[in-house]
Amino acid sequence: MHFSIPDTEVRSGENGSTYVAYNIHVNGVLHCRVRYSQLLGLHEQIKKEYGSNVVPAFPPKKIFTLTPAEVEQRREQLEKYMQAIRQDPLLGASELFNSFLRKAQQETQQIPTEEVAIDICLCNGQKVTVNILTSYKTEDVLDAVATKLDLPDDLVGYFSLFLVREGVDGSLSFVRKLQEFELPYVSITSSRSSEFHIVLRKSYWDMAYDSDVMENRVGLNLLYAQTVSDIERGWILVNKDQHRQLKSLQEKGSKKEFIHLGQTLKYYGYIKFDPCVTDFPEKGCQVIVSAGNNELNFHVKLPNEQMKEGSFKVTRMRCWRITSSQVPIANGTTNPCSSGQFEIKLELSFEYLMSKDRLQWVTITSDQAIMMSICLQSMVDELMVKKSGGSIKKMLRKRHNGSIHRSDSQQAVKSSPLLDSPDANREQIVKLSTKLTSVSLRGISASNSANNISNYAFEGIGDDDL
Repeated sequence: MHFSIPDTEVRSGENGSTYVAYNIHVNGVLHCRVRYSQLLGLHEQIKKEYGSNVVPAFPPKKIFTLTPAEVEQRREQLEKYMQAIRQDPLLGASELFNSFLRKAQQETQQIPTEEVAIDICLCNGQKVTVNILTSYKTEDVLDAVATKLDLPDDLVGYFSLFLVREGVDGSLSFVRKLQEFELPYVSITSSRSSEFHIVLRKSYWDMAYDSDVMENRVGLNLLYAQTVSDIERGWILVNKDQHRQLKSLQEKGSKKEFIHLGQTLKYYGYIKFDPCVTDFPEKGCQVIVSAGNNELNFHVKLPNEQMKEGSFKVTRMRCWRITSSQVPIANGTTNPCSSGQFEIKLELSFEYLMSKDRLQWVTITSDQAIMMSICLQSMVDELMVKKSGGSIKKMLRKRHNGSIHRSDSQQAVKSSPLLDSPDANREQIVKLSTKLTSVSLRGISASNSANNISNYAFEGIGDDDL
């Protein structure tokens, strides 16, 4: 998650006095407004709980009223403080920090604590209505949905709640996976748009774990509904013969066999993102990114209209980072800055092992950059657990309980997955990468895609010399 405090505003207090409110944004969207005194109180609590040596520096109090320049300086310092807290594996996942943000979100949106009904969508379009308190955190809402569906406790961690935006044409765009620092009811209400929904989907990547889910009737139905939906949306590629087989299985009600066949299809279990822009293989290329099977898949359109497809394996990414910047919104004049309005530009960049001794940065510019980063990190979590011989069930339950945390966003912050050798010493990277799945980059043709695509593979990328 990307935390920022892009601006402040002067607000009136209860006694008629004024104060400066700091607007905390998450992924470029307002999450809450807080006063300096509230953040100071959080700082003191964290310091008391975890010790002064763990907590990052906090901007000092001022005796006199702050000048505009001092307010701006404090805003920058508080932004860095919030980012530092969020990045810390211990502090960022703490209940102290998360509960502070949940309470501030509820107060900012002025939503009282009361019992309400909330709709959670399943992948087949069906809505599950559960009664909750407006103060329920993400885990509480997920548990309420699981109870309503009769999903066993040991399978709850295999699923997550996602905030999505549905287009007028029925298209689905992933906004984010709901986090433990937010209140789902407040998040969906504050969006103030009927196009936003909360959807229940599986939260793991390795299809080997499908068997755990399919042992249970409810788990099987949820997985079946997601597979059918992903095929209908074109996220999973199906040829005529496979479509015929799937239809036959569907008519027979053979859900397990349907899923087993789905597992053999291209892009099964992937999340597909909206069209965006990349600098690979050259700057300004339009791209459709999909995440799954421990990779980011690129479907790139070159300036000459040729199409390329390639996959970047997470095991060959040394690190990645999220960067954000404020971009002036054009107002139809020759000076776009004159409107005074800005939008957040998000980029995901990853350093990739292209060959034995060559690392290269690849950048994606997308509003969904942070969601992509979360996908990468969850893939790494699974790989690390599997590599250490740990239990995927325990990991998923920990993730569900909010105790697995990886910082993945700052103005420019590295998040190191499996390849963590510094540039000065590539030997460790090469040694590790030879044991891992190599990059898969290939040309595709019209025979396996709905689009008319030239058989043109990415050049100069691969592991022939490893």
